[in-house]
Amino acid sequence: MKKIILTLTIVAASISFSCAQLLPSFQFGVKGGVNFASLSSSASSTLSSSNQAGYLAGFWARVGALGFNFQPEIYITGKNINVSDNGGETKAKFTSIDVPLLFGGKIGAFGLGARFYTGPLVSFAINKSQSFSGALTNASTFNYHDQNFAWQVGAGLDIKKVSIDLRYEAGITKQSYGNSQTRVSLFNLSLAVPLFKL
Repeated sequence: MKKIILTLTIVAASISFSCAQLLPSFQFGVKGGVNFASLSSSASSTLSSSNQAGYLAGFWARVGALGFNFQPEIYITGKNINVSDNGGETKAKFTSIDVPLLFGGKIGAFGLGARFYTGPLVSFAINKSQSFSGALTNASTFNYHDQNFAWQVGAGLDIKKVSIDLRYEAGITKQSYGNSQTRVSLFNLSLAVPLFKL
């Protein structure tokens, strides 16, 4: 009797796991979180930056089947960067609408699972502000483009109806700070909740 119960339990678990991974599904929800932005520059550059906390808030959707999924998102992001060069410091704040298009997979069942994904991101700046201290020269201006491209890679953990995501966003578009060329990269940690599932 114990063997039959064990066998039925294993079969039920296998069917549930397979259905969760193979059948088409759709989800839509909200998300919010924090980010930590930084700049990368060439080894010969005197440019330096410190990580500053920002925010993100918006919506996501997920279409999945056969264990894979496509996850487009749209959210507002606030990026804060402190840049130092040639005796001057610039505090830059950028607000943008970010649209990542992510592809990935998921493993797990019974309300617990892990996701892995990667994909491109396009960012549209809607507000840019800077404040200066120290030597005010042309090098003190950080020229952030109105449209920027990046690549995201990350992992997530689903626990019942809540998803926790940790991502790294590598900037592709080169920005200029005086004579230096740099890219904006960041880590973000977010919490997502589905509003409905199909």
